[in-house]
Amino acid sequence: MAQVNINIRMDETVKKQAEELFNELGLNMTTAFNMFVRQALNRGGIPFEVVRKDAFYSPYNQEKLRESIASTDKTVKSLDALEKLAQ
Repeated sequence: MAQVNINIRMDETVKKQAEELFNELGLNMTTAFNMFVRQALNRGGIPFEVVRKDAFYSPYNQEKLRESIASTDKTVKSLDALEKLAQ
């Protein structure tokens, strides 16, 4: 199988940060990029969720907010019950 070179344009700061991260993971940029491409091919698409930077109204974030509210409601109810017992 022949190998080819690919040139990618990227912000220098982002490149340095990526190289540092991949180095910590025992990878280099080439290996990390190949892993990305292979995962994309295996999944038939980008191997992670692509969302807007401000994803406040995303379904995932809304679900997390609902879970947090439900958890808070339970805590408040149990605190209310404790206060009633203490009276």
